[in-house]
Amino acid sequence: HLVESGGGLVHAGGSLRLSCAASGLSFEHYYMGWFRQAPGKEREEVSCIDSNYGRTYYADSVKGRFTISRDNAKNTVYLQMNGLKPEDTAVYFCAAVLLGQTGVACYDVPGNNYERWGQGTQVTVSS
Repeated sequence: HLVESGGGLVHAGGSLRLSCAASGLSFEHYYMGWFRQAPGKEREEVSCIDSNYGRTYYADSVKGRFTISRDNAKNTVYLQMNGLKPEDTAVYFCAAVLLGQTGVACYDVPGNNYERWGQGTQVTVSS
């Protein structure tokens, strides 16, 4: 069970911090990803983080502005979003896939391989 929070309406240049709280799974063994989907557009992977090594991936569109992190003690993954742009407007989803210590780079995991998904949180950036 994944529950996102932290979405909202901000002006361009503003910041938001998304949280995704996990329950009912061994969180430390799961790779976590953030995805987004804007109206009329396909789902896009924004960022991911592996379970053990702290390796991360960012889409080019958010690199340098977004930061993913996880707190295994709190079963929570975060997405700090700075310098928000109107084109960041979308529903943001967190997702989890059980990959443990396989060593697979999270950017090599297709979105369709993620097993668990949250309900999404709306982020709206006004110009």
